[in-house]
Amino acid sequence: MALRGLKQHTDRLKKLPATAEKAVTAALFAAAERIAVEAQLSIRRGAVSGKGHVPSQPKTAPNNDTGVLAGSIEAVRVGKLRAKVQATAEYAVPLEFGATVKNGFGKGLTFTIEERPFMRPARDKKKDEARDLVVKALNAALRAPRTR
Repeated sequence: MALRGLKQHTDRLKKLPATAEKAVTAALFAAAERIAVEAQLSIRRGAVSGKGHVPSQPKTAPNNDTGVLAGSIEAVRVGKLRAKVQATAEYAVPLEFGATVKNGFGKGLTFTIEERPFMRPARDKKKDEARDLVVKALNAALRAPRTR
């Protein structure tokens, strides 16, 4: 989720007591975990694996088949005051945004994959909850006695 003035907010947060920084970092990671779980659930919800698998319709989350995509989604701490959600399956980005594949399957085939977003809808669904987690952590840390 893009934030306007992210650098200014981050700079201000770095000037807060160490307890506030730790609390906000933990809240950001908790928010990222909730987004990751929502993305996983959107893929697994109503999906049938194996012989009965039916691909999802374009513009909807992919339907689970092998479990690789959903299993590759994770929340990651990337430093103080930063966390991210990532999907490491090689086909995650083409599914999320759509793509044209040339030389598909090494056989010279060209085909288009229409987007089947799962991360952006999860982010959008959880953004208010994520913001509330961070605000709650920051307010609690600011009310705590300073021990620097």
